[in-house]
Amino acid sequence: MHSKVMPPSSAPIHPAWMRITHWLNALAVVVMVTSGWQIYNASPIFPFRFPSTITLGGWLGGGIQWHFAAMWLLAINGLIYLALNIASGRLRAKFFPLSPASVWRDAMAALRGKLSHADPRRYNAVQRFAYLFVMLDLMLLVVSGLVIWKPVQFPLLRDLLGDFDSARTVHFFAMSALVGFFVVHIVMVALVPRTLLAMLSGRAGRNE
Repeated sequence: MHSKVMPPSSAPIHPAWMRITHWLNALAVVVMVTSGWQIYNASPIFPFRFPSTITLGGWLGGGIQWHFAAMWLLAINGLIYLALNIASGRLRAKFFPLSPASVWRDAMAALRGKLSHADPRRYNAVQRFAYLFVMLDLMLLVVSGLVIWKPVQFPLLRDLLGDFDSARTVHFFAMSALVGFFVVHIVMVALVPRTLLAMLSGRAGRNE
């Protein structure tokens, strides 16, 4: 009895482990950002506060509880996501090669409305750069967050970031970059909705 070989085009665009970890990461990020805004409001480093309607926790203690719960989810799930991407070869295949010239070329094509999305299995250079950037940004958020949480217990990380106040500033701007990525990501999904289908089912439909 011969086993049927599945053609490459019928394979899922995103494997199940990738879709699961993606949505868990998204949930953790939303909780961490909104609870982080609640924590920020208790001791702002800039002359503004976030509206209470977009914060999570209700008060400083509640914000901290939500923030730490989401932190552990993000840290553990993020490590699983990264490890499986590396072990499966997906990280290298999907995000490399990458060069400044290719990012610039695709960015200019996107601004002119000429960047093709015909093959959802392939990321263009702008997508590759953005996804690699957000991975590094999340790592910076975790490192700076550890310094804010335990500045005495992590002296090396604290010294690398300058001091406690510097770590707060780094954490804030890393969070801002993450929110910026999130907004652009949502806009791109709205423009190319089959990318959402691919992340939900693993496939983008008949014309994938």
